[in-house]
Amino acid sequence: METRVAFQEELRELEERALQGLDMVVTSLERVMEALQHQDVELAEMVVEDDDRIDGRYLEVHQGILSLLARQAPVATDLRLVAALLDVIKHVERMGDQCVNIAKVIPLTGHEPPTDRALLETLAEMGKHAASLVEQSKRAFAERNVELAQDLVTRDEAINRLQREAFRIAIEIGDDMDTREWAMTMLLVARALERIGDNAVDIGEQTAFVVTGLFREFTDASHPANV
Repeated sequence: METRVAFQEELRELEERALQGLDMVVTSLERVMEALQHQDVELAEMVVEDDDRIDGRYLEVHQGILSLLARQAPVATDLRLVAALLDVIKHVERMGDQCVNIAKVIPLTGHEPPTDRALLETLAEMGKHAASLVEQSKRAFAERNVELAQDLVTRDEAINRLQREAFRIAIEIGDDMDTREWAMTMLLVARALERIGDNAVDIGEQTAFVVTGLFREFTDASHPANV
């Protein structure tokens, strides 16, 4: 019985560490969006360097779970949580990488690139939505709230609409080659933000799996059924 209690406690600690990784992602995302808006290359470099912390959290949780499995024999409900946490921490690491992808784009555009206000505002709105989705995915998982998890799909569609708007603005931005080149580069940012939203939805799917024991993909714009 004591072994079982110890197992549960260690698993709870690993879940907490994994979900804290989502807080780290939000911080990284907010920093990189600030760097984008102000063309702050130094802040962008800090985001790249700070990704080591997110990678470290991934390794810590991943190895902790494997070690726990090697020492204990979990029951079926524990295995669901174990599998879900392995998936969650994978998405944490991927979202951190997307923040890095945005950060690496910023120096490529030059010190004072030609910009378009509408496109920058659209990207800023995407960034706010993405950060909010990450926060909601954390809350849904922590509370085992399937309804909150499913709501991520609706909220993710807002990011997808904004991505389409960013593409429209970039295509219609005009004939100046430097401005067009900048706009095409910004579409890489939009794509990274869209992927962060998708990863948040994936964490929502893991929430439903932990609660119900059944895995199914939520319907959202990233899935072929809606294409």
